[in-house]
Amino acid sequence: MCGLAGLLRATPDASDERLTALAGAMGDALVHRGPDDRGVWTEAATGIALAHRRLSILDLSPLGHQPMASSDHRFVIAYNGEVYNFAELREVLVARGHAFRGHSDTEVLLAAVVEWGVEDAISRCNGMFAIALWDRQERCLWLARDRVGKKPLYYGWAGDTFVFGSELKALWRHPDFDNGVSRDALALLLRLDYIPAPHAIHERTFKLLPGSLLRIDAATVAGGAGAHDPQRDQRRYWDPRERMETALRAPFKGDEREAENRLDELLREAVGLRMVADVPVGVFLSGGTDSSIVTALMQAQSRHPVRTFTIGFERSHHDEAHLAREVAEHLHTAHTELYVSGSDALAVVPTLPAMFDEPFADASQVPTALVARVARSAVTVALSGDGGDELFFGYKRYERALRNWRWQRRVPSPLRKAMARSATGHGESSRTGGFAALAAEMGACGIGDVYRQRIARWRDPACAVPGAKLPATLYDQPDPLHGAGTAADAMMLADFSVYLPEDLLCKVDRTSMAVSLEARAPLLDWHVAEFAWSLPLAFKRHPKGNKYLLKQVLRRYLPDEMVDRGKRGFGAPVSDWLRGDLREWASALLDEQRLREEGYFDAAAVHGIWRKFLGGERKWHTHLWNVLMFQAWHEHWREQRRDV
Repeated sequence: MCGLAGLLRATPDASDERLTALAGAMGDALVHRGPDDRGVWTEAATGIALAHRRLSILDLSPLGHQPMASSDHRFVIAYNGEVYNFAELREVLVARGHAFRGHSDTEVLLAAVVEWGVEDAISRCNGMFAIALWDRQERCLWLARDRVGKKPLYYGWAGDTFVFGSELKALWRHPDFDNGVSRDALALLLRLDYIPAPHAIHERTFKLLPGSLLRIDAATVAGGAGAHDPQRDQRRYWDPRERMETALRAPFKGDEREAENRLDELLREAVGLRMVADVPVGVFLSGGTDSSIVTALMQAQSRHPVRTFTIGFERSHHDEAHLAREVAEHLHTAHTELYVSGSDALAVVPTLPAMFDEPFADASQVPTALVARVARSAVTVALSGDGGDELFFGYKRYERALRNWRWQRRVPSPLRKAMARSATGHGESSRTGGFAALAAEMGACGIGDVYRQRIARWRDPACAVPGAKLPATLYDQPDPLHGAGTAADAMMLADFSVYLPEDLLCKVDRTSMAVSLEARAPLLDWHVAEFAWSLPLAFKRHPKGNKYLLKQVLRRYLPDEMVDRGKRGFGAPVSDWLRGDLREWASALLDEQRLREEGYFDAAAVHGIWRKFLGGERKWHTHLWNVLMFQAWHEHWREQRRDV
C-alpha cells in the first residue's frame, strides 16, 4: 500500500532536476500513505516524472523500491495496492521464461505487462490498485484502477501540465494547479454526501472510474482538459453492469446447500489471499454479519489468534462494542477494544479536511478514523467487511424502496401525476417525510427514481449552488439494469457502482491511510461479486431475513444468536453534535454573510435550513453536514494553496 504521483508535460522543456523536484514535492505530500521509502523517476526528454511513497507490505527489502522498471526497461511503474494472486501469476511467468530478483507483486505486475500487454495483464490481476505506468517505447502514460475502486486515482491539468496522484493533496503541490471549485461537483456532494467518479471537486480535474484504463500521450496533454471527455477516454476493462447482466443470464443452478458451500469456498479463498503479508495483519470487527464472517474465516485459517479491533462509544446508542466482544470471545481472537468519549470523536472533526482533501460528508468517517487509529497501534494491514450489503441485499432502504414502488403502481395514473406535480412546490421539505416525501416519489418511472429519493440528501441541490448543473449518475436512471434483472438487482447495482467505491471504500482508504494502515476487503473479491450476482434473489432477500445465504455461511462458525441480529450500522450522532459541542464551529461556517461573500451557496437557503434545525425540525442535520464539510474543506484548501 502506497501513494503515487507524477506529471507529464506536453512540451518536454524541463530538466531532470526540475522534474525531480516537482514530482518529489507531489509525492512527499503523500508521506502518510508510504512512510517507509521514497522514490522519483524522471525522463526529461519526454517530460515524464513518477513519484512514489512506499508502505512496505510484501518484500520489505530494497528490491521492492518504486518507481520500478521492467526487466527490458520498456516500462516504468508507480503502483499503489496489492495483487493478491501475484504468486499464481509469477508461476505462469516463470514458466514463460521470466526471472525475478525479489518477491514483490510489483515486479510480477511489470513482467505481466511485458508478457501480455497492459490491458490483458491488469485483467489477470485480482487485487486492489491504482497504477501509473510509463511506456518508454510508445511514449505514453497508462493510468489504471482496480475493478471495484478500492484505491483512488485523481488526474487533471496544472496549467498545461498533466498531473496525477493518489490524493488531491499531491496535485495541489504543483505550483500551476490553480483549478477552482467545480460547482457541478459541489451539487453532487449535496445530493450524495460524496463526489462520484469521474467528477472531482476541482475544475479540470477528474477521478478514474473503477475498473478503468486511461491512455495519455503528449498530444492528449496538449489538448488540455477541454479536449478530454472522461466518459469517452476512460475505458472500462471490467464493467459491473455488464458483469451482472452476464451473471443474470447464466444463473446459479444448484440448490441452497450447494450455493452455501460454494460461497464458503469463495470467501475462504478471498480471505486467505488477503492474509498474505510480511507484516502483522488484523481485522476490523463490529459484531455485524460482514465483519464477523471475515473474522471467522481468518481465524479458521490461522494458527494463532487473529488480532481484532473495535471501538465503543461511551453513553451512546451507537455503541456495538459488546456485540464484537461476544464474537471475539467465541472465536478466541486477540481482541482490542477501546471506548471513546464524545470529546474523542469530536476531536477528529477538525482533521477531516486534511484527511480526505476532497469534501466528504459520510459522518461515519469519524468512528472509522478512530478504529483505524486503534488498529494501527498493533498491525499494518487490517481486513474489513465492506461489500456484503451491496452484494447480498443488506440495506433496509432496499425494502422501503420496493414497498414504495409497489404501492405507487397501485395508485391510478391520473392521481399519481397530480401528486407528482404538487411535489414541485415542496422543495427540500420532502426530506422530512410526510405527504411531501410521498408526493416526490409519485413521478417515478422505475425503481431507480424511487430509490434516488431514499439515498438523496438535498433533493434539488443545484438550486442551492448558483450556476451549478447537476451531473447525471447511475442513480438518475429509472432502471440502472435496463430491464436485465429485478428491481432489487438494479438498486444493488447502483450502490455497488457508485456508493460503494466513492463513499464506503473512499472512507476506509482515507482514514486507514491517514495512519499508514492498509485495509483489505475480501467480500469484494470480484469472484465473490460475480457469484453473488448469479444467485437467485431468494438466496439474499428471504422471509427469515436478508443477506440470507451470507448468514447461512456464518452459522457454520457462530451460534444462531450471534447471527440473527438486526442491522445497526456504523454511525455518528451528528444531530447531537451540531446542537451541542459543534454548534459554535457550525455557526461560524454557516454564517449568512460569509456564505454570501464566498458565493458558492444560496446563503439564504442554507442559513434558513440552519435556523430550522436549531428550531427543532428533525433530519436537517444531513443537509447541513455536507455543507459544513465543504466549508471546512474550502478553508483548508485555501490554507494549503498559500503554502505552495
